Amino acid sequence: MSMIKLFSQYHELLGQLTSREIKQRYKQSVLGYAWVILNPFFQMLVMAFVYSIIIRIPDLGVPYSIYLYAGLLPWTLFNNSLTGSVNSLVGNAGLLSKIYFPREIFVMSTMLAKMVDFALSCSIFIIFMIYFQIPVTWNILWVIPILLIQQLFTYALSLFLAAANLFYRDIQYLLNLVLLIWMYLTPVIYATEFFPEKYQWIFKLNPMAIIINAYRQVILAGGMPNLQSLGLALLLSLGILALAYKFFKKVEGLFADVV
Repeated sequence: MSMIKLFSQYHELLGQLTSREIKQRYKQSVLGYAWVILNPFFQMLVMAFVYSIIIRIPDLGVPYSIYLYAGLLPWTLFNNSLTGSVNSLVGNAGLLSKIYFPREIFVMSTMLAKMVDFALSCSIFIIFMIYFQIPVTWNILWVIPILLIQQLFTYALSLFLAAANLFYRDIQYLLNLVLLIWMYLTPVIYATEFFPEKYQWIFKLNPMAIIINAYRQVILAGGMPNLQSLGLALLLSLGILALAYKFFKKVEGLFADVV
């Protein structure tokens, strides 16, 4: 509740920082915001070619390209949010040492900017759904709470990583390695059933595996998500958020001294 009150109080500043983040990213780019759509689209095309033509993933009930895209888009949002947030405090060192306002605003503005990217990227996915004639049911509305759980989890990790990276700059480099390994332990490019059964317990402890499976279930299969697993992901996200927020506020007073 304190976080909600804080963002409500500083909503104008949050909006300005988010707008600045969006505008600066592709300021001198020829294609500009088109890169937001092109990057995950071509990544999907390459992966779809490799895993459907060369490696030949077994039949999944839907074309592999849209199956892959349904997992790749939320993973890209997660990946970009973390890699952007980890440097959100370091990149605003000048403001940290001059003006006081709650520092978590920097983290949230970075995540909101990545959400705009995600919304634009979804336009291609919608075209794919129309092209492949994927039926849409009312269960697709579950996308909203699933996305909220994903963003809670992402915000929790982002708060901790942004604060830790200010003290130990190795965090940003370690994060890239961790995310690479994490992606292959998450059913982004394969179905959960293809993973060795004796190791499938990993997915139950991996909130992103639960979240991506839930997206596919409600969008591509038109069914209900696994509410038990989704509830576990929510509880885990809230628990990590509480710890991360406590850590962030504890070290916040030292930020200006270490930049």
